[in-house]
Amino acid sequence: MALTVVRSMALVGLNGVPVEVEVDIAGGLPAFEIVGLPDAAVKEAKERVRAALRNAGYELPPRRVTVNLAPAHLRKEGPAFDLAMAVGILLASGQLDSGRKEKENGYTRLRDAVFIGELSLDGRVKPVNGVLPRVADGVAVGAELFCLPAENACEGALVEGAEIFPARTLADVVEGLLNPDRLMEVLAHRPRPLPADPSSLADEPDFAAVRGQAQARRAMEIAAAGGHNILLIGPPGSGKTMLARCLPGIMPPLEWEEALAVTRVYSVAGLLGNSPLVQRRPFRSPHHTTSRQAMVGGGRIPGPGEITLSNHGVLFLDELPEFSRDVLESLRQPLEDGYVSVSRVQGNFVFPADNLLLVAAANPCPCGFHGDPEKECTCTPHQIQRYLGRISGPLLDRIDMHVEVPRLRYEELATREPGENSAAIRKRVLMARRRQQERMQAAGLPKNRLNARLKPEEVLQFCQPDREGENLLRQAFQRLNLSARGYHRLLKVARTIADLEGEEKVRAEHIAEALRYRVLDRYLP
Repeated sequence: MALTVVRSMALVGLNGVPVEVEVDIAGGLPAFEIVGLPDAAVKEAKERVRAALRNAGYELPPRRVTVNLAPAHLRKEGPAFDLAMAVGILLASGQLDSGRKEKENGYTRLRDAVFIGELSLDGRVKPVNGVLPRVADGVAVGAELFCLPAENACEGALVEGAEIFPARTLADVVEGLLNPDRLMEVLAHRPRPLPADPSSLADEPDFAAVRGQAQARRAMEIAAAGGHNILLIGPPGSGKTMLARCLPGIMPPLEWEEALAVTRVYSVAGLLGNSPLVQRRPFRSPHHTTSRQAMVGGGRIPGPGEITLSNHGVLFLDELPEFSRDVLESLRQPLEDGYVSVSRVQGNFVFPADNLLLVAAANPCPCGFHGDPEKECTCTPHQIQRYLGRISGPLLDRIDMHVEVPRLRYEELATREPGENSAAIRKRVLMARRRQQERMQAAGLPKNRLNARLKPEEVLQFCQPDREGENLLRQAFQRLNLSARGYHRLLKVARTIADLEGEEKVRAEHIAEALRYRVLDRYLP
């Protein structure tokens, strides 16, 4: 009997943290203790490991078994340490020696691997959440070989420099420890990452199905090209939700780095499904009863919320005024700073939101028909003001465009002529983004920074209008009582319009069009 140390990885927020699973088997009354600040799921591992060892043909020694998860100050959550504990017990109890010298290459290599996985009672190795960040951050601290559940193997193989040993059962791991030739054979045929597939956009909702709404369609194109937040205002049934759902289809396909970033978040949240790699831009549409914690992230050790799950994609908030004030105000900091900061006793957790595109939809009043030429509104001015007043001024300041989506006419609905499809719009969006990248690179700035994310000094550098445009901007600033943030956002939208038109300079017509996408004031009495 001896002391053995096996490596594993804990998950803290979106990051993997190295953990040493120390197993000591000593004399005394039979006992199995797990220490090192484990949660309930980790403590229950003693029963899973005990049954898995027995059903795999091994045994838990009738001695005092102590498992320490170091560092002890870090809270450990989840069942991902089961496999490491079982391997540690087998090694510490001498059940895997079999007269084999540890200097043999394969035996030594797998002993030094990072073990991640949950054990079922019959000895199967079950998949766990957060494998991608565990493997990626493990490689960053020098680990090379990872023993993972077979169902997580392709996900782990996305990390460059990681060698993956996929295990379906505890017996597979034992065979790899005792048979170096088998280990080398498995590593020679390790799973490979799947390439991102642009054709995966084929079944996205298409703008060709959208009838009428020329101005709203144009606004969505601008939003996709420059990464601008947008608010759609109109009566029920005017097509606001459909416009929002079509938006991901005109955005560029995810680049490899973006796909890995999205996959890391979805891996932690347990939302990967059957695919090891997220290849589409996320589209999240939480219900208006969503809590603040679900929106920003939470838990004893916080996990990602809807804001982070929408990063590199679209966060669609339908019926925006129906969300609680607390939830809406929680959007202010992420929309401005590009990240979510959650503080707990254990520390400060930061979740990315730097490429989030917010699309919100709202009725113009409680009944939904204020300003509708066909149906009379039954709301009083006070009710309208109170309804729209649920959206605070600071939050509206962070939404670049608010666009009217009017009721459709019969002729628009009955036409059989399809509108312009998403593929054609996407080409213009890609061209506009390419111009932004070239401008950023020429200025020595990050090439993936879109117009919506320009800093104030960069707005002065890239978005200054010509003389006529400046005169128009001055008049608009005075009439609309724009804040400094609203002024900058207006210029950013105009810059994107100019990019779509292939213009190097922001002109008066670009400013005029940008002003058309600020219509909310007409609904305020």
